[in-house]
Amino acid sequence: MATQDTCCTIVPYFKIHEGQLDAFKKLCEAFVEQTSSESKCLYYGFSFDGDHAHCREGYEDSEGVLAHLKNVEALLGEALKISDLTRLEIHGPEGEVAKLREPLAELSPQFFVLEYGFRR
Repeated sequence: MATQDTCCTIVPYFKIHEGQLDAFKKLCEAFVEQTSSESKCLYYGFSFDGDHAHCREGYEDSEGVLAHLKNVEALLGEALKISDLTRLEIHGPEGEVAKLREPLAELSPQFFVLEYGFRR
């Protein structure tokens, strides 16, 4: 059974530099505010385990992913001054993932192709 779902998720993990947790969390507030106006964003938020952070985010499709990355480009640049991107996964159906492979190549993500499932 194949899926008709076009949802794409970005799964980034950050290791926050020593002494920068409060500054990173301030940036998280700015990320959330900036992203809240994106029409194709389905959900967005940050979770923490000590000095490790994860951004939980989903978009209607690859177009939503690319629009988001353009929207938060400056904020991401600031975040990467005080943290390291330790892992980046992109999840979605092949038709959408294919549209992201080239534009996201410089970030070296691992791409996961959705093959089975449903969406309500």
